Amino acid sequence: MFAVIKTGGKQYRVAANDVVTIEKLDGVAGDKIEFTEILMVGVGADATIGAPFVEGAVVSAEVVEQGRAKKVIAFKKRRRQNSKRTRGHRQHQTTVRILDIAAAGKAKKASKKSETAAEAAN
Repeated sequence: MFAVIKTGGKQYRVAANDVVTIEKLDGVAGDKIEFTEILMVGVGADATIGAPFVEGAVVSAEVVEQGRAKKVIAFKKRRRQNSKRTRGHRQHQTTVRILDIAAAGKAKKASKKSETAAEAAN
């Protein structure tokens, strides 16, 4: 089973025991984290797609380490002006291990009988 989670403005496809590097989250190594913004969960044709999120679905993870990414160099030079500027940036990041994917809120497809019964009740 896999899930697509949203964190830090990005989306990640994760499965149990995956180790994923994501945008920085609060916590120290060993802390447990739960992701509740699940966009999709399941396997193959049985996958449940949220609108926008799957209700009740939770992905549990454990913080492995807090770190920083490789340095990105921003170099600007203006030719024949004797002008140049170098700046570096290292993004903070968190490495997490996915422990469990719980699709408790898995929406079942409504049958025609249940749809007509719901309409009659209204």
